[in-house]
Amino acid sequence: MFGEIAGLPAHVLLIHIVVVLVPLVALAAVLCAAWPTLRRRVGVLLPILALVTLMAVPLTTQAGEWLERRVPPTAALRAHTRLGDGLLPWVGGLFLVCAAIWLVHRIPASPLADGSVNTGGGTVLRVVLIVLTVVLAAGSVTQTYRIGDSGARAAWQSRFAQQAAPHRHDDD
Repeated sequence: MFGEIAGLPAHVLLIHIVVVLVPLVALAAVLCAAWPTLRRRVGVLLPILALVTLMAVPLTTQAGEWLERRVPPTAALRAHTRLGDGLLPWVGGLFLVCAAIWLVHRIPASPLADGSVNTGGGTVLRVVLIVLTVVLAAGSVTQTYRIGDSGARAAWQSRFAQQAAPHRHDDD
């Protein structure tokens, strides 16, 4: 779908969306799951932001596959590609939990509905939702970090000098 944007490989631009939004959504999800006041203020923005993040992942992956076919194959690139393919399930789960956080607090029959009396079942459901959110948030951020680290290694390993080159002036 995306190959180049303004003459640059789209992948190197799109990854910035994923690298910023995944941790942002993960943090917002955990805070909204645990903090009702923030959840009410953030509202539907949480699942919308999670959906944008979810949509960015396959776009970035497709752009990466386009780029992969245009650079020399290496073991580091293969490792990066394998890791990249594992992000979508994590971010998909994060989107689902963000949608659940928003929905279960708005369904009047839910024991977690805003303004409902907190029952024992509601407390258990709240704890389960928080734990699930923390697991998916941590998994998403960890996978994003691992992918980014492997991508940087694939792109830059042995491609720069350990010593700085003497400074040159163009007008000399």
